[in-house]
Amino acid sequence: MQCSQFSSDYQRSVNNQWRPYKELKEEQEKQLRHMITFCYENVPYYHNLFKSLKLQPKDIRATRDLEKIPILTKDIIKQHWEEFKPINLSKIKYYTNATGGSTGTPFTYRISRHDRFLSSALLYRGWGYGGYELGDRMVFLAGSSLGFDTKSRFTTLIHETARNLRKLSSFDMGEAEMREYVRTINSFQPKFIRGYASSLYFFATWIEENNLTVHSPIAVFTTSDTLFSNMRTKISDILGCEIYDGYGLNDGGVSAFECPEHMGLHIDTERSVMEVVDGNGLQIESGKGQILSTSLHNYAMPFIRYTTGDDGHTIDDNCACGREYPLLKEIRGRTTDILVTPEGKNVHGWFFLYLLWEYGEGIREYQVIQETVERIVIKIIPEETFDEKQLDAIREITKKRSKGWVIEFKFVDSIERTGAGKYKFIVNEVGNAR
Repeated sequence: MQCSQFSSDYQRSVNNQWRPYKELKEEQEKQLRHMITFCYENVPYYHNLFKSLKLQPKDIRATRDLEKIPILTKDIIKQHWEEFKPINLSKIKYYTNATGGSTGTPFTYRISRHDRFLSSALLYRGWGYGGYELGDRMVFLAGSSLGFDTKSRFTTLIHETARNLRKLSSFDMGEAEMREYVRTINSFQPKFIRGYASSLYFFATWIEENNLTVHSPIAVFTTSDTLFSNMRTKISDILGCEIYDGYGLNDGGVSAFECPEHMGLHIDTERSVMEVVDGNGLQIESGKGQILSTSLHNYAMPFIRYTTGDDGHTIDDNCACGREYPLLKEIRGRTTDILVTPEGKNVHGWFFLYLLWEYGEGIREYQVIQETVERIVIKIIPEETFDEKQLDAIREITKKRSKGWVIEFKFVDSIERTGAGKYKFIVNEVGNAR
């Protein structure tokens, strides 16, 4: 049943990429109307919100009508957690996930089984823009959000072999590990490599500095971090292939992928409505603004006008590839420092993000600062439900990553923002990791 569902979603999405945008837009807005009605009738938070705004489902007929609804934040969801449970939740098949997004703040949400399948189908279609076909060999250089976990090596190898992939950890990037990564890539000879943009850039720079030769894949797919132009050039030059950037937010359901024309990222319309809005929450057809997402299929926990924490630049242009999806020129907001251990290893900052997802219940916000090679300071804004015993687990797991790191926790009332109102949740004050 699950394979059948994925196969159906995938084939439909592949066919969709060449359809006229007018047809895709009509289907998107039809599904939007269905979701709005579902939310009004089944989700207490939205029912009460619509009542307070004197809105009825019939008032939201098109994507432009979403401007009538206020922007949704993680804080609002946390404050009204019980009200976001559909009254028919027991009849919906779903999973529970956690994310941190651009802010790193631990956040738990539900995702329906069908929405999860659709997410995978769109991801594989997005890779297809770069030539990927189901079953092609791929190497991942990433952390647990892309499948890296703590299972035994034997279990992991069986799983990887079945899926024709290899997983390399961006949480262990010391000299010995990266030499092993080069050997793995050269022996496995993947057609594609996927990973955090910052990890791949760091890896490519290390390969260059060590005068090593590495197998060139057909393409590299970058994700999670902002891919700056210098990073794209370096990765492309060292790995000898084209780079295809991607953007995805599972809790919001938005996704966008780059094609060979490199004019921008094609915004998927099947799973969500992506808006780029100005400071007043008004939609921008061409220009820079805040990215919002509205779920179209996640009935287990639908979000309407959910702020992703990222900024995007949408352009009103047609791509020469023939796909008529709207284009996202660039994304800003996702940058993560790489940290260095006293033992000489390099650890992607998302190591702490995942650690605090797991042991961060009751943490409103946090910031990890590497003040010296040995000293890590973690600032925490606690909520009433926070239990300090969680800190022992964080210390223990961090010690396994580096025995030389000294972890200090500081409870604070606020965390300094940038001029744009954001904050980096991982900060390396030591300098370039090596």
